[in-house]
Amino acid sequence: MARMHARRKGKASSKRPMITENPDWVPLSATEIEDKIEAFANEGMSPAMIGMVLRDQYAVPNVKFATGKTVTEIMAERKASGALPEDLAALMVRAINLNNHVSANPNDVANKRGLTLIEAKIRRLERYYKENGVLPETWKYSLSNAELMLK
Repeated sequence: MARMHARRKGKASSKRPMITENPDWVPLSATEIEDKIEAFANEGMSPAMIGMVLRDQYAVPNVKFATGKTVTEIMAERKASGALPEDLAALMVRAINLNNHVSANPNDVANKRGLTLIEAKIRRLERYYKENGVLPETWKYSLSNAELMLK
């Protein structure tokens, strides 16, 4: 499939091994994994970072196979999830950083366009999350509000 904001095709990415169940060599039980996820979430880690820490430091290759639920589902059950979805927060951080760059370098036209494209992605995600009830209907994106929310 083609990229949305570039005139080129997509790139192939790495694939997970074809396993369908939790390996026998995983040292933690499902409840221990859920407790670790809750502890990491309370420290302020994102779901992607929690998955990487569990994979690299605790030898849990796939949380869903080990527990039957994803990291975000476990965080939602334990009421340890953040106020914003992870992808929306990451895009807002990118927009803030790019806005700082563009304000320091006003002649950088390519990055002005990049900021416009990132903000378009944020608005599309905002619409999606409002339709699915993740964000309240009164939530509105703006750079000033994003800086206040994420700092």
